[in-house]
Amino acid sequence: MADFTGKVALVTGTTGIGRAVALKLAAEGAQVMALGLDTAGNAELATHANIATRLTDVSVPEQVQAAIAETVARLGGLDIIVNSAAIHPYGDCVTTSPQTFAQCLAVNVGSIHLTARFGVPHLRQRGGGSIVNISSVQGHASQNNVAAYAASKGAIHALTRAMALDFAGDNIRVNSVSPGSVRTPILERAARHSDGQDVDIAAAFARFGAAHPLGRIGEPEEIAELVAFLASSRAAFITGADHRIDGGLTAGIAVR
Repeated sequence: MADFTGKVALVTGTTGIGRAVALKLAAEGAQVMALGLDTAGNAELATHANIATRLTDVSVPEQVQAAIAETVARLGGLDIIVNSAAIHPYGDCVTTSPQTFAQCLAVNVGSIHLTARFGVPHLRQRGGGSIVNISSVQGHASQNNVAAYAASKGAIHALTRAMALDFAGDNIRVNSVSPGSVRTPILERAARHSDGQDVDIAAAFARFGAAHPLGRIGEPEEIAELVAFLASSRAAFITGADHRIDGGLTAGIAVR
């Protein structure tokens, strides 16, 4: 297990993977500030030891700047940034409005720019650190009708590489993680989008899982294990890379 005692982590997203990451880092000794717009998720997460939450729209520069300033003031610095906040609109390039497309990019990609813009100076003051960006297998191979989401996740891969090069001299490592289907509120919304509001979620998740060679969907805690490794000193020679954690989903070729 990695030991994050004395480390301070900023995590965007307080449900799903973001929640699991915050809990994992806190359990291993980090002081965590988690940012999200889900008030219930924020409140629940804040009941756990070593975790504070802040209501934050991570697509708004002033809100991210204020959240990072509060993190440093309250917790004493910043060592780790995990960018997990995301939205998942549906539509192709005709049916997706310009406003929806722009919002998806602002939340999923723009927030990574903002946490780096305001957070990296503090990582530099600590002599380095780690940034982990949550992408998706949809940045590698896309489904139908998710143009904005797929574009945003592919952009995360490119931005991760650029950040890794830009900040390597500061001893700041930057990696991305690309999960397959994971038991999260976003996947539940995907089930309701495809099968209707009265869908049997367990049955839908089983069907999604059957598309993965391992025969199941992933759990948020499994993604958090990989994120914690990449954020730790055990991954000291890993930067600029994407790490798929998808139950073998993208290892095969789908033949129609």
